[in-house]
Amino acid sequence: MGNSKNKPTAGAAGSTSTRPAMKNRDVPPSGDNGQGRILKWIEMMGNKLPHPFWIFLWICIFIIILSGITALLGVSAVDPGTGELVEAQNLVSGEGLRMFVEQMVTNFAHFAPFGLVLVMLMGVSVAERSGLLTVVLRSIAFSVPRRIVLPVIFIIGACGNIGSDAGIVIVPPIAALIFSQMGLNPIAGLIAGYAGATAGFTANFFIAGTDVLLAGISTEITSQMVDGPEVSATANWYFMIVSTIMLGIAGAFIARKYTIPSCNRFEYSEEPIAPGGSTDLGPVEKKGLRKAGISLLIYIILILLLVVPPGAPLRNQVTGGIVPSPFLRGLIPVLFFFFAIPGYFYGKTVGAIKKPNDVLHQMEHGMKELSGYIVLMLVVAQFINLFNWSNLDTIMAITGAEFLQATGLTGPLMFFLFMFLVAFINIFMGSGSAKWAIFAPIFIPMLAQIGYNPAFVQLMYRIGDSITNCVTPLYVYFPLLLGWVHKYNKRIGIGTIVSLLVPYAVILFIMWIILLLVWYGFNLPIGVGEGIYFNTKP
Repeated sequence: MGNSKNKPTAGAAGSTSTRPAMKNRDVPPSGDNGQGRILKWIEMMGNKLPHPFWIFLWICIFIIILSGITALLGVSAVDPGTGELVEAQNLVSGEGLRMFVEQMVTNFAHFAPFGLVLVMLMGVSVAERSGLLTVVLRSIAFSVPRRIVLPVIFIIGACGNIGSDAGIVIVPPIAALIFSQMGLNPIAGLIAGYAGATAGFTANFFIAGTDVLLAGISTEITSQMVDGPEVSATANWYFMIVSTIMLGIAGAFIARKYTIPSCNRFEYSEEPIAPGGSTDLGPVEKKGLRKAGISLLIYIILILLLVVPPGAPLRNQVTGGIVPSPFLRGLIPVLFFFFAIPGYFYGKTVGAIKKPNDVLHQMEHGMKELSGYIVLMLVVAQFINLFNWSNLDTIMAITGAEFLQATGLTGPLMFFLFMFLVAFINIFMGSGSAKWAIFAPIFIPMLAQIGYNPAFVQLMYRIGDSITNCVTPLYVYFPLLLGWVHKYNKRIGIGTIVSLLVPYAVILFIMWIILLLVWYGFNLPIGVGEGIYFNTKP
């Protein structure tokens, strides 16, 4: 970390480096052990894949053809929640063609992650291009011990899911900047930040919208059971809190052990600040930070006034609560101004913003860097909607759940198989609530019959649902990660990125299984008033 390999010399355009010419740096590392050979094979095979645009295009074609074959064969499944027959829909038909032609633009324009990413990064661009983020992160990098910085990145990534997917958009680029300020490869920061944010859906210090959404589905199922308990949003809270700490520790270990050493071989186009550089701020920078801090404080006070008092406009106008509420659903615009307002005042003070149009140029700069992502989202949006229209995603999930039910297993082995099945299905079907709506009607009643609390079943589901988010190229935010990585090094392929993320998926899955078995063995409370067994209170 921070060795001579990261010190500046002549290098790529716009950057400098002491690193030698890179003819053998952007290649998979040799590994003598089995683990190294597996990761090398993943990287090598993955890098043979074409650009994600063409991958998704061919997948779309495959789904269309498969929908025609499965519809012809009468492939179907019974939805355990509604009892309705779910049949494969033929997209190789006049109806399928009409639906695609009429909704292709709508699919793209209304693709939720698309707008979220654009709006969020416009605000971040103002803070970054004005110099505010660089100054703040430089101070953090030099003042906080490194053993704390890495766990904090993963914990922030986990807690970022309080704003749904906002953490995935925010944390990786900020982690890259922090790594750069520490003299580490920013690509390692991107990988670590992305892994923490995507795995963090099973960890949080706070109650998030995901807790409410999943608990609502669980309660809908338990309400149909005799003396079925209500599953509250806090049903998994204790486990989530400990998982957040575990994620911070384990994620930091993986980053030090695998990610940072593996990324040392990569050139990157942006010049890092050497670890020995000065951390002293000039008078203008200090004045800019004061004004940025005052503006941010005023903004936070305003948001609190709109959220905290009973009956406040951003509270839930029906229940009066905060979870769920317009505040959480609108967290992206709240975060946009969180970055843009102090960024403006800092830039105005230090001279980075001289006229109003400079703010527009800064936001435009952020959009230019997303041009590749925007093009890719055109085909990604079509893939998700085609898969949904065909009903193949639902049939796959139902069939997998029925297979696991048919095994008749109980106890830890069943726990593992259940979580592994969810993790596998998650590669193809990203929506956590949609999968839970399929799994819950099967597994909550089934495991309740042998004494397991519905809240515990929901907890196991959440673990499986988190593991493969980071490693699947089909995840809607993976193309965004690819674009960020290419900002630093355009030669890094999909296989390299996936191979860097695999240790997180494997090790965190093992850690979560161990944590779950400890909870199970000692029968610890998993949430407020919730235990592992049915109708028992801790």
